Order: sequence, then structure tokens, then C-alpha cells
Amino acid sequence: MHEYSIVQALLNQCEEIAKENQATKVSKVITKIGVMSGVEIHLLQIAFDTFKEGSVCDGAEFVIHEQKLKIYCNACGNEEEIQELRYLCSACESLDVKVIDGEDMYLMSLEME
Repeated sequence: MHEYSIVQALLNQCEEIAKENQATKVSKVITKIGVMSGVEIHLLQIAFDTFKEGSVCDGAEFVIHEQKLKIYCNACGNEEEIQELRYLCSACESLDVKVIDGEDMYLMSLEME
């Protein structure tokens, strides 16, 4: 499960940010995870709950916002969030689309004390 290595990197990032801001504790970690990121959200939650103990995030709330796939049509300029994982513009049915969101994982913000 690569979720464990993702959480370890996330916790390291939280430690660094807390240190830069002279904080001793992180009380909330807010992330955005795209549906095409390859991350299993429930496994990520389990990994965070397991590895946060003893870190600056011990006791922190872990908030995950799931980002749907968002595409831009190069043919007609339509931009849309899609429910199904398909690469087709609903406006003109072109396959000439690019993904503009929904493939990445981001640390959006931290609440620190």
C-alpha cells in the first residue's frame, strides 16, 4: 500500500511547516485528493490515524476533500466536472480534452497551535 508512504511524506511536511511557524501541534490537516490520483481514501485515513501518533499531528483531525475529474475541451472551450471517468466533452462530444483537476493530491491547509 503506497498510502503509508504518502502519509509518511505528509507527516514530514506537516512537521516542517509547524517548525517554520514555531507551532508545537497540528490540530487539523486538510487535503484535496483527486479521484484519478491513485490514492484509496479509506486506506489513507487508516494510515494517517496509525502513523500520526507521536508526531506533531498526534490527535489531529484529518479532512479529505475528494476532487472530481475536471476537464477542458480544446475544441469548444467547455470546462466541466464529470461524474464518470470518461474523456469526452459533453458539449461537443470531442475527445480533444485535457484534465485540469482530479489527478493530484494536495495539502491545502493546516491548523496549528
